[in-house]
Amino acid sequence: MDFRVGQGYDVHALADGLPMRLGGVPVDSPRGFVAHSDGDVAIHALCDALLGALAKGDIGKHFPDSSYEFAGIDSAILLERVMKMVREDGWEVANADLTVSLQEPRLSPYIPQMRETLANLMGIESGRVSVKATTTEKLGFVGRGEGCEVRAVVLVFKR
Repeated sequence: MDFRVGQGYDVHALADGLPMRLGGVPVDSPRGFVAHSDGDVAIHALCDALLGALAKGDIGKHFPDSSYEFAGIDSAILLERVMKMVREDGWEVANADLTVSLQEPRLSPYIPQMRETLANLMGIESGRVSVKATTTEKLGFVGRGEGCEVRAVVLVFKR
């Protein structure tokens, strides 16, 4: 069986009064992501991991932030389009593992829904999706509350 691993990383700044969506789930927060799209940094990192596993570049290559078409777009649509590429090339997702670094708000109440939402978008069981959240102990831009970063790793296999 043919396997490939992909890793993705994304960062977005935070600003007052903007909505926050992570892993396709609205998060109750007074601050949200500054972005061309909806800013779902978790989905963006996941898309990069999937595209990386297929050696198809990154999310910016396929969905450039210079394009009006993607202004304010729901990142779930981007993940659906990436999954179409994955399947058209004969691949399936074995599992995905995401780590969200965000000082606040605490994300533990949202993680089960994020796992379920991401699994549904990828067409796999939620048991194949791991979402973990951490703070950076008030260190760096994340710790100062300036932004959020997400790292994603995926394993794909040829059907």
